[in-house]
Amino acid sequence: MDVLKTTLTVSSLLAPCLTSAQTVDRTQLPVPSVEPATYDQLDVRKVERPTPKHRTSAPEGAPNVLVILLDDVGFSQSSLFGGAVDMPTLNALAKQGLIYNQFHTTGVSSATRTALLTGRNHHQNNMGSIAETSTAFPGNTGERPNYIAALPKILKYNGYSTAMFGKNHEIPPWETGPAANQSLWPSQIGFEKFYGFFGGETDQFQPVLIDGNTRIKTPRKEHYHFTTDMTDQTIQWLNLQHSYNADKPFFTYYAPGAVHAPHQAPKEWIDKFKGKFSMGWDKLRQETFERQKASGIIPKDTILPPMPDGVPRWDSLSADEKRVFERQMEVYAGYLAHTDHEIGRVVDTLKKNGEFDNTLIFYVVGDNGASGEGNRNGSFNSLSFYNGVEEDPKYILENIDKLGSEDSFGHYAAGWSIAGDTPFVWMKGMASDFGGTRNAMVVSWPDGIKSGGNEIRQQWEHVIDIAPTVLEAANLPEPEVVDGVKQLPMAGVSFAETFKDAQAKSQHHTQYFEIGGNRAIYKDGWFARVVHVPLWENSVKFADLQDDKWELFDTQKDWSLATDLAASNPDKLKEMKALFDEEAEKNHVYPIDDRTIERMNAEVAGRPDALFGKTSLTLYEGAKGIPENSFLNIKNKSFDIVAKISVDDVADTNGVIIAQGGNFAGWSLYVQDGKPTFEYNWLTYEYTKLSGAKLKSGENEIVVKFRYDEDGVGGKGNVTGTGKGGNAYLYLNGELVEKKLIPNTISRLFSLDDGVGVGEDEGGAVSRDYKAPFEFNQHIESVTTSLVE
Repeated sequence: MDVLKTTLTVSSLLAPCLTSAQTVDRTQLPVPSVEPATYDQLDVRKVERPTPKHRTSAPEGAPNVLVILLDDVGFSQSSLFGGAVDMPTLNALAKQGLIYNQFHTTGVSSATRTALLTGRNHHQNNMGSIAETSTAFPGNTGERPNYIAALPKILKYNGYSTAMFGKNHEIPPWETGPAANQSLWPSQIGFEKFYGFFGGETDQFQPVLIDGNTRIKTPRKEHYHFTTDMTDQTIQWLNLQHSYNADKPFFTYYAPGAVHAPHQAPKEWIDKFKGKFSMGWDKLRQETFERQKASGIIPKDTILPPMPDGVPRWDSLSADEKRVFERQMEVYAGYLAHTDHEIGRVVDTLKKNGEFDNTLIFYVVGDNGASGEGNRNGSFNSLSFYNGVEEDPKYILENIDKLGSEDSFGHYAAGWSIAGDTPFVWMKGMASDFGGTRNAMVVSWPDGIKSGGNEIRQQWEHVIDIAPTVLEAANLPEPEVVDGVKQLPMAGVSFAETFKDAQAKSQHHTQYFEIGGNRAIYKDGWFARVVHVPLWENSVKFADLQDDKWELFDTQKDWSLATDLAASNPDKLKEMKALFDEEAEKNHVYPIDDRTIERMNAEVAGRPDALFGKTSLTLYEGAKGIPENSFLNIKNKSFDIVAKISVDDVADTNGVIIAQGGNFAGWSLYVQDGKPTFEYNWLTYEYTKLSGAKLKSGENEIVVKFRYDEDGVGGKGNVTGTGKGGNAYLYLNGELVEKKLIPNTISRLFSLDDGVGVGEDEGGAVSRDYKAPFEFNQHIESVTTSLVE
């Protein structure tokens, strides 16, 4: 898009002392305030009253904007794109809007989200992967530079109301705590309202939530579900804007945690799909493929490549395996259908308020491809994946009736993700395959798009194109300076021309992809790539970076990337590889870091940490909502916990002194009926509890000592050899109460969102012996955690 310089007359801005011929340049944001007129008259009654000043307003006719971004949905999982999950809201928007079948994301969550909101490539935003795997290298630090202003700030400075609801996942993990640097929090990047969560996922029944800049109590209501809650908050905000700012356009970013793990949904939605996936993933993939060709979503000559070797054929599975896998997919489908239903409530609100026709809606069905992080068998507790632990399928079978409920934290088997990305081979994280990066998208704007309904647009687009498209639709320029800082030009290009012309040429000519060593380059229909590592595996690589095999595809003839042309067209491959090198250097992709989930551990990743280098941390009452990267890293180490408390009534003393994690992994030091207890929850597979003597009235000191891998005890660990066990010792007032072996420990991650709290266990409860938040009812003087060499 050419840079526009929108000029406004003084009547629509702020300055009564300017003449109507004077204008304001919106390429400099915020628009500078005008120096007021000066007066020499003493009596206000003898001076003509000036025209009241108004803040900068949006250009006349600028549309409202609603961006809907789902999480971990494959290209073909909606019925609109050939899948088995009917999504009526998506279908209804398509019937009077446009369907985009060549829209691309980055391959993983954080990278896509920061690219969407800035119009810059993910490495330019320093988000080369997800926030929790940030490193110290440029392109991967997790800290977006101030020469990249986000779209909500640009729109806010241009007269829009702005709000965000749902999943953020764009903040460095060490900056998500209540006392952290908040420069990248939603309220600082341009959102006037935020209600949601910061991490990659949250428990949908017991979420860890932020309202504005404040950590709030986890809602604990009957039949609560976060997607419904955030929808209620969205509707409330939209109604407020309609009541007080009816003439002011709004930008609303609606980004549910759905359908990322944990797969959790109201039971009645899950049960709608009972028995509908008995055909298995092989047949579902084939049936989806045929529906896609029949509807025109893909060309009729598209080839369906075979599934990867690591995914078993459905007919080879046992009856028990099929039963478990069917239920996993029923849960996922119910979760996705429920989400689309809630989005329908938002759309209905726009219609009721008369805002729908002039609202530009982008319904992006996934921030990457379907997720294979459930590995071969799926999981009952998806945190096992992040800790390199392979879950026993028998455990899932024993708990099959709990799948999808608040008592599970599950994920489906990888076979469903391949079927969900039909007609492609790979899935989420595989940035070098369209199964990881091509997502369904529908755009609706009745006032701006004159469509016959269900019109397919086949132009090649990327998530970085959304921001410039919004600016063009609103008749706003891309700013050159924001908050006094010269801006890096947007990498994306507007596709607004496709709104009115189905034959408009694609404006996005070149695009690189890279996540975890999986890398590719697109150029006007040609696509060269490396499939380096299946990111859902814990320890598998196809080759070293230096020995990777490059492939070449002509995507104009080969829609599903089925035929490798590298051997027959070496000159084109050489050209494309050189282009990738050029883009990689320019966008800070090099050096490539192909470590995967081991980067969850800050020390291994080498990223900044809120406590980097510290070996001891003392917390006091009021220290709550502390994220994992803002607490001492005790994983794979020996440590001591020393708690000093005072007690008035021993028998009535109850509550958590300190806890880390939640229902599905963590540890807690708590008191029940005057008896201190230390409990370690290893992924719900093992609970180890130390307890014994009672407190005394007055001052008490409780000490927990954990000695990692002491004398070689315990420690079957996990596939990487970390997460071993050790001996735990509980002392009360200097006396040993109990010693016990903790067989296994968390190696990388207690939770993506549920952190540390003193005096409470907010979010989910680490122990099954109490209900969260189980607040401590006496006085905590201090709690000191120390690493022990």
